[in-house]
Amino acid sequence: MPVESGNSAAARQAKQKRKSHSLSIRRTNSTEQERSGLQREMLEGQSSDNLESFMRMEDSKLPLSLRSNLLDLFSQIEREFENLYIENLELRREIETLNDRLAADGQTFEGADLAKGALKTKASHSTSQLSQKLKTTYKASTSKPRSNSCHARVGGTRNFSVTGWELWGGDSWIVSSFKATTSRAICQLVREYVGHRDGIWDLSVTRTQPVVLGTASADHTAMLWSIETGKCLLKYLGHQGSVNSIKFHPTEQMALTASGDQTAHIWRYMVQLPTPQPVADMSQQTPCEDDVDFSDKDEADGEVEGPNDCPSVRVATTTLRSHQGVVIAADWLVGGKQVVTASWDRAANLYDVETSELVHSLTGHDQELTHCCTHPTQRLVVTSSRDTTFRLWDFRDPSIHSVNVFQGHTDTVTSAVFTVGDNVVSGSDDRTVKVWDLKNMRSPIATIRTDSAVNRISVSVNQKIIALPHDNRQVRLFDMSGVRLARLPRTNRQGHRRMVCCSAWCEDNASCNLFSCGFDRQAIGWNINITALLQEK
Repeated sequence: MPVESGNSAAARQAKQKRKSHSLSIRRTNSTEQERSGLQREMLEGQSSDNLESFMRMEDSKLPLSLRSNLLDLFSQIEREFENLYIENLELRREIETLNDRLAADGQTFEGADLAKGALKTKASHSTSQLSQKLKTTYKASTSKPRSNSCHARVGGTRNFSVTGWELWGGDSWIVSSFKATTSRAICQLVREYVGHRDGIWDLSVTRTQPVVLGTASADHTAMLWSIETGKCLLKYLGHQGSVNSIKFHPTEQMALTASGDQTAHIWRYMVQLPTPQPVADMSQQTPCEDDVDFSDKDEADGEVEGPNDCPSVRVATTTLRSHQGVVIAADWLVGGKQVVTASWDRAANLYDVETSELVHSLTGHDQELTHCCTHPTQRLVVTSSRDTTFRLWDFRDPSIHSVNVFQGHTDTVTSAVFTVGDNVVSGSDDRTVKVWDLKNMRSPIATIRTDSAVNRISVSVNQKIIALPHDNRQVRLFDMSGVRLARLPRTNRQGHRRMVCCSAWCEDNASCNLFSCGFDRQAIGWNINITALLQEK
């Protein structure tokens, strides 16, 4: 094998050195801006990990302009997180100072446990925008019942929503965790009613003995529950589509359900109440009014096992047919001899219960109906629609019925309900609730503005407290003048985990006097201390 001479070996080494130097120059060739940026980062004390990441990016095959943009974006993100962290530290110091002052005065602050910190963020505006986009997308896909072919997709849609800005702050999560104590003894979660396999659109309480809770679900079933024990007493399986509403006869053991199969069913039930169980005291577990949920853990995502031992009814006593679209709601007129149904075919129908005959077809809405409600003592009906209006139908004169149109909202009217007196309360996707006087309905006597779309509302009979179920998983209580009274507790441990579809009062029940249901497949029974609630007003 030939041996190289010393001169030729030295020449080859010099050539390889020049070649290596040339490659090094080409590999690190970048703009003056990049080089100055790297120098600035090194001078500011960037970690060796960041420097290695930077060099790895230079080793990548990405175009120079793309690498530059990525570096700029990463630096912006880092600066934003640094600003948030600094603000969090400042807030901690301020709170510690406040706690010291309170301790010196002999007072305590329940929210002083800041092991997880508290965050005030400049990004709240962008966060709220992202949250609204996600909720709007979710609402468009799940908040309205679909026909039979769409229920699997609707029920399977996950709810992605933004409830806060969380980031890692070294040893702990930086989250918003302030607490107050005002509603701990006023609004308590008493019982959860779990067994449906899809979202629950509507719920109602019987007006005769035995008093039970009824729920209507997108899983094509309606269920009757023991209020005291949470046990399923009966399941109705007669519908072929989503069950969108349930209402009980004023004097007999009959239920009226409306469905996506374009029918409404009247069916009889007989139930036997189980022995009541002692109600657990959840006051120590129930967070107060201003708790902020810092976890989006959805415990209802798994498959829910329905009550297998629950008796069932499969055949309706009466089937009401004539709609050409989804029947979204139904209710009994005073006396229980007639019912009214509301449909996506833009019409509401009045039926005779005994003959199943169509008495009147109430037309005039320009878009799909969303709800219907009857007056508790008079032959009055109010229908709500996506055309942003609700209509008042008067059947007190048997020979003629009159109609009044009210245009007080700017988006879909999701529900309008009567009070025992002379008021109508309407809720809308425009995030407002309006209180109207039947004697003068030119303009509302009160307007409630909220931060989320409002679904099927209810008004308590005695104190006229309005319960507002929201798309953002909250339930809020207001009086008829529009004054906010309370917000029902909700955290990652209890409360609704998806949008709340409906609320219903039952003031005569000792354990649970308010119920709510949502698309998290559960209904919840609440105990509201109305006397204390009004005293704090």
